[in-house]
Amino acid sequence: MKPLLVLLVAMLAVTPLAAKADFEPVRDETTFRSLVEGRELARFGVRLEVLPEGQITGRGFGMRVGGMWEWRDGFFCRTLEFGSSGDPYNCQLVLRDGNTLRFISDQGQGDFADLRLR
Repeated sequence: MKPLLVLLVAMLAVTPLAAKADFEPVRDETTFRSLVEGRELARFGVRLEVLPEGQITGRGFGMRVGGMWEWRDGFFCRTLEFGSSGDPYNCQLVLRDGNTLRFISDQGQGDFADLRLR
């Protein structure tokens, strides 16, 4: 496995039950767009933008990150490419606590990543 992918997987390895503790769901695309429009999503080593046209751009641990996204049936569905690796299409539950968005893979049943809105 590529070093970046190993690091990203390790950073996301948290149980789904703990993932929902103090966060409220983002239920619709309009609300999601209002949160991310013109803002950056950041965490250690990662800075991303979720663009209105359906693209994801940014950098992760020195590598370019890109992808596509759509809102489908209450979930943020996306693909990601980084370096010569990628992450397949996955629909994620989005939760919010202040300026932190939590993305939980597999429609809220998988691992999660917290990203700060800047």
